[in-house]
Amino acid sequence: MQHSQAKVHRMSELVEPIATVTYSEIPNEAFLALGMRNYWDGYFAGRAAPLGQASAEVVHAVFYNFAGGEVARHIPWVWGKITPQEAIAVRERGSAAALRQMIGQLADSPGLARAADLATRAAVSAPTEGRALYAGLRALDVPEEPVARLWHAATLLREHRGDGHNAALLAHGIGGTEAHVLMALSLGMRAEEFGRIHHLPKAQLAAVVDGLRGRGLVTADGAFTDVGREAKERIETLTDELAAPPYDVLSADELDELVAELEPIAAAARDDDD
Repeated sequence: MQHSQAKVHRMSELVEPIATVTYSEIPNEAFLALGMRNYWDGYFAGRAAPLGQASAEVVHAVFYNFAGGEVARHIPWVWGKITPQEAIAVRERGSAAALRQMIGQLADSPGLARAADLATRAAVSAPTEGRALYAGLRALDVPEEPVARLWHAATLLREHRGDGHNAALLAHGIGGTEAHVLMALSLGMRAEEFGRIHHLPKAQLAAVVDGLRGRGLVTADGAFTDVGREAKERIETLTDELAAPPYDVLSADELDELVAELEPIAAAARDDDD
């Protein structure tokens, strides 16, 4: 059945802190122990692993929002140190361990097991066409242990949404680095202050902002224009619409139950990360 956009958006807020435990200390240390040089080696090895030994060009295209050359600093180098299959296993073990540590007693609660079951049902139900990273994850075995299963389902739902978000950006003519600039502005930050792009050469980042300014999306002093703000809102609305299909398999009561079970788990994961 179809659910409200508000409920679909709420699900994105709840799966985000659960899925992103992947990028915390425990998984990072596990990758470093296997020869990764830094955090980003482990990030690209783990996240790209469902695509197989993909080239930097392919990963850059699928991930969409990294600046040119950033992926190539890590791929294919990581594939000389770890296979995709090994990276998948390391990522799952580390992420499940991190989530368990973050949520404490909730890890062994009946509510988590129920959430893992409902979230998994949703996460494996959506069409894969046009969603490369989601499709790669769908091809993996679903973990049996409840905490690992919940993390896996949250990751599937997050990457399904991410693939749709990239499609929405593309449909609106917004490139990956441009998307980060718009995100920074939506958070009340200047582009050069935003974590994902602040490291870029000033001239490169200025050229991106100038391009947005030339299209009427950004003002002379680097803020949103009304047109830019409306474009960002349309992209987010379309992203929510494209993120809805996984939840069609759940009834309204089941989705409400899933939201209720996820709320304390997501809050615990978010609080620990803070």
